[in-house]
Amino acid sequence: MFFLAVVALTVVQRGTISSGAPFQLERQARADTDPAAVDPRQKQGSSSGISSFWKANRPESSPKALVTTATTSEESLLTQDQRPTTWDVTTSNCTPNYNFSGKDWFKSLEGNFKQFLMYRHCRYFPMLMNHPEKCTGHTHLLMVVKSVATQHDRREVIRRTWGKERLVRGKQVKTLFLLGKPSNVAERANHQKLLEFEDYIYGDILQWDFLDTFFNLTLKETHFLKWFDTYCANVRYIFKGDDDVFVSVENILEYLEGTGREKSLFVGDVLFKAKPIRKKENKYYIPQAMYNKTYYPPYAGGGGFVMAGPLARKLHWVSDTLELYPIDDVFLGMCLEVLQVTPVKHNAFKTFGLVKNKSSKLNKEPCFFKGMIVVHKLLPSELVHMWNLVNSDLVCAQKVGIL
Repeated sequence: MFFLAVVALTVVQRGTISSGAPFQLERQARADTDPAAVDPRQKQGSSSGISSFWKANRPESSPKALVTTATTSEESLLTQDQRPTTWDVTTSNCTPNYNFSGKDWFKSLEGNFKQFLMYRHCRYFPMLMNHPEKCTGHTHLLMVVKSVATQHDRREVIRRTWGKERLVRGKQVKTLFLLGKPSNVAERANHQKLLEFEDYIYGDILQWDFLDTFFNLTLKETHFLKWFDTYCANVRYIFKGDDDVFVSVENILEYLEGTGREKSLFVGDVLFKAKPIRKKENKYYIPQAMYNKTYYPPYAGGGGFVMAGPLARKLHWVSDTLELYPIDDVFLGMCLEVLQVTPVKHNAFKTFGLVKNKSSKLNKEPCFFKGMIVVHKLLPSELVHMWNLVNSDLVCAQKVGIL
């Protein structure tokens, strides 16, 4: 009852990740005095401008800035397979990189992009909550959900519906939630206490010591990949998505049984030749100075996708070689392009709703949901309602033949 009471109080204060809010970064990297925490693949350098997301020929180095170099050879990546067996970042100390703050292109940027660039070299942070036991044994499918502290109602609904840990088709399915620190300064201590109590009850939260903000979703991506590479040698597949989606685990497993691309599998609602958004009022706006190419590489919408465990480990190695990018799903597409892996588009992944017309009755038709793998943008009450309908004695003319 205590937990329900305190949860009810914080529902009023619910917050969501918003690009319009001030960019409360507070990024902190590992301390220079901690030898075990130093990334040997980082080197110091400077740049007179924003380069592409990887570039073979870097400018001359300077001791004041911190950049990373890209490795495109899979063979050289495999030689780096000397990963630790525990999370090796235990201390934090990060200062801004002012090396390019006097450049004209930098002065023209909005404040949130300036701060992102000054702290982009801060890549890994200590863990506040950790559950390596989730990867013990032979987990066939690991369900990984991005969330924030105040969205406890979404996590609770997921635990009761598609995220419930169980055997499905004889396969072990487990669930984890990925979080940073609460971004509301005034209520941070209260939200953190509630989160700790929630994890005490369920034991399914991974949390790191960086703020949960829109731009820090890329940090959430890189931290999970490092965590997975460290602890999850026996996990075969990963579903990774948002906390406002409907997911059919049965349909995921049915699809995986028929695929032949196990080790390099990456499937979702893939966008090909997507253009960077240049309208400043858009949440996904990117200035020309940060990305000057016409198109993004192919990438899957972050609402939900499935990938093979071996590919996730390679993505971790590659992500360490690229400069971080403010949009997490685009950044993952950049990593896939380095590996020369093209993500597979599948019509059962609907990260923009079933149909574009949001008022269409098709978006609430349970027989359509029954044939889908992922459908994005459902409130907790809508998710429970749809889950109950799909898992009732629902009679449909036929199952959508897309798996």
